[in-house]
Amino acid sequence: MSGKIKSSTQEYLEIAEIKNDTVIMREGTMRAVLLVSSVNFSLKSEDEQNAVIASYVSFLNNINFTLQIVIQSRELNIDNYIEMLKQKEKEQTNELLKMQMTEYIQYITDLIGMGKIMSKRFLIVVPYSPFNDKRRGFFSSLGDAFRPVSLVKMKEEKFLKYRKSLDKRVDVVMSGLASMGLNAVQLDTQGLIELYYNTYNPVTSKNQALAPISDLRLAE
Repeated sequence: MSGKIKSSTQEYLEIAEIKNDTVIMREGTMRAVLLVSSVNFSLKSEDEQNAVIASYVSFLNNINFTLQIVIQSRELNIDNYIEMLKQKEKEQTNELLKMQMTEYIQYITDLIGMGKIMSKRFLIVVPYSPFNDKRRGFFSSLGDAFRPVSLVKMKEEKFLKYRKSLDKRVDVVMSGLASMGLNAVQLDTQGLIELYYNTYNPVTSKNQALAPISDLRLAE
């Protein structure tokens, strides 16, 4: 092939940029992402279960915008934990404790070797559209797919205005979740970048952790 490939993966992603704990999509809409705790519903009494269900129904009735609920399942990676234990084992001067730590490391290693242990994360994506969620035309959306990311970056004044509206939605969602006994925290910029990095690069992210945002070179 004589021609050079000039397009980059970034051109085919729907994300234009991530800043100030907010995801800005290519079409100009915005997203906030909440990491939500879980509740063991089956262990609750019937009255407690009914209370949770009633709170959930009330939560849905009080929401006048769309939400995206995401459940991520990932194979649990405890390599760093094992390495930390091995380092502690080397530093241990008490022979009895050192032997117990050795046995514990072996137990954890054997347990992981018996089968994949999965971890789950529960996320809620809160959207905001300054266009009142109006659908855009096909050719308009197609044109956005070929525009450089730098051309769709949102001006700071508009960003701050839209961000206030998004924050109000986040407050409503977090209040509703709290009524069900669920804790939620909004992902910051670093957390959002790591989330999408791990999502789009499930294999690479296992062996190559993402650097802190302060060490990344971000395109202007």
